[in-house]
Amino acid sequence: MNQFTDRTTIHDESTAYKEAFFYASMGDEVRCGLCPHNCLLPEGHIGLCRTRKNIRGKLYTLAYGNPCAINIDPIEKKPLYHFLPGSEAFSIATAGCNFTCLNCQNYHISQKSPIDIITTNVSPETIIKKCREANCKAIAYTYTEPTVFYEYMYDIAQLAHEEGIRNVMISNGYINPGPLKKLIPLLDAVNIDLKAMDEEVYKNLNGGSLKPVLHTLKILKDMGVWIEITNLLVPGYSTHPDLMQQMCKWLVINGFSEYPLHFSRFFPTYRLKHLSSTPIATLKLARDIALQTGLKYVYLGNISESEHSNTYCPKCKKLLIERMGYLVRQMHIIDGKCPNCAHPIAGVWN
Repeated sequence: MNQFTDRTTIHDESTAYKEAFFYASMGDEVRCGLCPHNCLLPEGHIGLCRTRKNIRGKLYTLAYGNPCAINIDPIEKKPLYHFLPGSEAFSIATAGCNFTCLNCQNYHISQKSPIDIITTNVSPETIIKKCREANCKAIAYTYTEPTVFYEYMYDIAQLAHEEGIRNVMISNGYINPGPLKKLIPLLDAVNIDLKAMDEEVYKNLNGGSLKPVLHTLKILKDMGVWIEITNLLVPGYSTHPDLMQQMCKWLVINGFSEYPLHFSRFFPTYRLKHLSSTPIATLKLARDIALQTGLKYVYLGNISESEHSNTYCPKCKKLLIERMGYLVRQMHIIDGKCPNCAHPIAGVWN
């Protein structure tokens, strides 16, 4: 199993490719070990993620140094509400994803290979330089699934860690334990998109499975990474109250009651344009279920009612962070505590 040593670079069709991490050579075939798909690739074939290719019996990443998106975003956009509120994240992505979500908002880049779209050449060192110039406190690996540009993310994250820049991963959580544990020492925060507490939904809506994502959440928590969770409420797929209840119970039972949960409103897009937007009443029901189950910080996203994006003390109910969209208007947390009752507020505040 090739992991991190003696990586090579080859030129295929005039493009430089880096040898990938986490694969096993099996004669002319290779078995990718990055995510739970564990793709077996014959010579010349590309994985389900569209970013990893068997070239002459070795696995190479097609997603290295060629981002398709670079932006400066509020950290709240990720969404991360309890991690350096009001700061900005230098946000990057390459093409590709290991899911095939019918509702993908970024399908024009996530459902493409890096070799099929226009990209720019940006080295890890240049990413760090640009992040410094933009005065961003963190680099966010986002927009598409960062797992599929693992090698690029890892090299950037290592440099960022050495420079005191935070690393934030916005992910579907579909990654094998080995690669995840290798990356975790470089991660400061993650947002995991937990699609639904149902294997059929994962299979039919997303092209994946639930159990590996739950395992990812447990590993991240056990290894001390700050976690926030997003659940997109897609009508007909993840809006049944029983699914909401099951998810919230699992989170509480497994020690996630202090981590924020973001319920997000679905809007018709990609292959689900025939559906209606999630009713506001459904989001409010989800929030009520989560709070009644024992989750302490529950937010609603993609709606105009801003009070549902505010942070309140779970003990005395004092307003601690007031948000208007992605803008932080007031911030009252002092030394990680509520100034009114001194109750600890979970998060990364400094």
